[in-house]
Amino acid sequence: MIKIAIYGKGGIGKSTMTSNLSAAFASLGKKVIQIGCDPKADSTFNLLGGDVPTPALNYMREHDAEPGYDELVRKGFGGVLCIETGGPTPGLGCAGRGIITTFNIINDLELFEKEQPDVVLFDVLGDVVCGGFAVPIREGYADEVLIVTSGEKMALYAANNITTAVKNFEDRSYAKVRGILLNRRNVPDEEAKVRAFADEHGLPIVADIPRCDDINFYEDRGMTVIEGDPTLEISQKFIELAKTLLEDKV
Repeated sequence: MIKIAIYGKGGIGKSTMTSNLSAAFASLGKKVIQIGCDPKADSTFNLLGGDVPTPALNYMREHDAEPGYDELVRKGFGGVLCIETGGPTPGLGCAGRGIITTFNIINDLELFEKEQPDVVLFDVLGDVVCGGFAVPIREGYADEVLIVTSGEKMALYAANNITTAVKNFEDRSYAKVRGILLNRRNVPDEEAKVRAFADEHGLPIVADIPRCDDINFYEDRGMTVIEGDPTLEISQKFIELAKTLLEDKV
């Protein structure tokens, strides 16, 4: 089983990267679970035709009870099992608590043991300093971390913080940073800036995703580019990334 946490600053496109990567794995015949670990609860939007599952914390607030399997999990494109943690009422409580609570529910349901997925992807907000957001890497859920960044200053700043946080756990046999996903925003000298950051930290750039209107076109329709047209060049970028990550585990 491949278990990857995908981190990045808010708005950098990590949910787009994660959902397209989930769809790419599914197109290769893999059983995938995607867990959105962001209070916005929009990680799986493009796998579910523009809809989202009821986030775990929302369900608990409305029903005063933990969700069961049918309430927690929705099946999306390619059979991807979609889960959203959600978050507290805005202005009240800790956003990281949603992750902790949802992961406890997943354990209680023995979800991984019963579903036996080939791939589990965690889509995690990376610019909030909160222990809850470290749960995927700190509690042994994820084996590897991919960091989404562009060449923008604040995206690289967040990437540096994430890299530092993960390295703080290295001596405890927790997840390690697998590499950088360059999600281009077409800023000046973008590749050089990201490559300098990657080289400084001894990390590879595992994928270079160009800014592409096709992604926006299909997102407006609640779809990944893999579902919309798997023959597109941008779709093949995600499929090649999925193949690379699978080959690394062989």
